[in-house]
Amino acid sequence: MEKLDAQHFIDLLKQLIETPSLSREENNTADLLADFLQQYGCKVQRKKHNVWAKNRDFHTQKPTILLNSHHDTVKPITSYTLDPYTAIEKGGKLFGLGSNDAGGALVSLIATFLHFYEEKDLPFNLIIAATAEEEISGVNGIAHILPDLPAIDLAIVGEPTEMQMAIAEKGLLVIDAYAKGQGGHAARQEGKNAIYEALTDIAWIKSYQFPKKSEWLGPVLMQVTQIEAGTQHNVVPDACHFVIDVRATDAYSLEETLAIIDKHTYSELKPRSVRLQPSHIAETHLFVQGGKSLGLQSYGSPTLSDQALIPYTSIKIGPGKSERSHTADEYIYTEEIKEGIKTYIQLLETYRHTIQ
Repeated sequence: MEKLDAQHFIDLLKQLIETPSLSREENNTADLLADFLQQYGCKVQRKKHNVWAKNRDFHTQKPTILLNSHHDTVKPITSYTLDPYTAIEKGGKLFGLGSNDAGGALVSLIATFLHFYEEKDLPFNLIIAATAEEEISGVNGIAHILPDLPAIDLAIVGEPTEMQMAIAEKGLLVIDAYAKGQGGHAARQEGKNAIYEALTDIAWIKSYQFPKKSEWLGPVLMQVTQIEAGTQHNVVPDACHFVIDVRATDAYSLEETLAIIDKHTYSELKPRSVRLQPSHIAETHLFVQGGKSLGLQSYGSPTLSDQALIPYTSIKIGPGKSERSHTADEYIYTEEIKEGIKTYIQLLETYRHTIQ
């Protein structure tokens, strides 16, 4: 295969921008990506709006690296001054919804995959996976195709990190808490006020500090973000519902975090999900060490990605800047894409020579 220059993939990103792909509505971008990969001889597999392909010389006895990013977007916010679905290139920037999050990373990973696609002497396999529903952590995204993938030894998740290595990522635990009381007439001081019962737990949540702190992500953070109780002013409420937002770290699994909260509170706790786990890759991992040899920095990421749903050793890295995500007139510098492709290839080449 002829080596394709970066402009070819910048043009692909322009097509993606101009093809609306809100979460759960990614059918057309899935078609676009499947057609693109098939042009270069890739045998594409598809499940719902997820598209993936293996390198040509795939061997089951080799370790496998998954290159993953998403092609869904959030809804454009009302303060856009540009058309979010028109790819506009000016001043070295490419504007458009999904350009930064995570179109730049996706096309850079596709470029990297095609760079190595036909090589016969790779000491590892490569799989490119362009997945759906990342922005809503949906069940029909990356999680939907995990049973169809072979064993994965390392996943590289493409998100805007300025091509620095996010070696840890926070998880998310949302808990519905239900405090119970006993109804009564407010004028006679009857019953047991469920709001007061809830306040005991809320006070603990506000002040509690988890004993273990993550080296990269700091402490587990909790906030009560919603509360509702009562039916009218003169009735002592017999139930109070409140919501706890927990930003978990790799110091505890979500199950361990939940158990600690449950041990110290009286309310009935119902987690909405324990799917969005924190993640961490060891600094001593050869891929991380290779990145350091290229001058890349390591850090802990507070933002969620598909890493939370990937049960393999993984690292998050990609072109673009996290602060631009979900903002009006979203953009990525075209030079960032070019540098992203170059760095991804260097990382895999370095890793290749390290493990051979």
